[in-house]
Amino acid sequence: MIASENILIIDFGSQFTQLILRRVRESNVFSEIFPHTIKAQKVKEINPKGIILSGGPMSVYDNNALSLIPESFTWEFRFLASVMVSC
Repeated sequence: MIASENILIIDFGSQFTQLILRRVRESNVFSEIFPHTIKAQKVKEINPKGIILSGGPMSVYDNNALSLIPESFTWEFRFLASVMVSC
């Protein structure tokens, strides 16, 4: 696996998160799963090549739907190669 090319998977409760992790690793790319509560500073420390947002069972329109913590909205995605969202 190429540790310098890592993918960060942010889990919002999807039943496919582990499958996504396995498929990324089968492509010889290191990846890790973190909860949706991950702090922006932690993401910067990891310095991922890309981020996959792994969706959950709730609609984004539900009042109690999971979301990134407010300070996460100030993330600077300019350092990333790509962001992918999975339902």
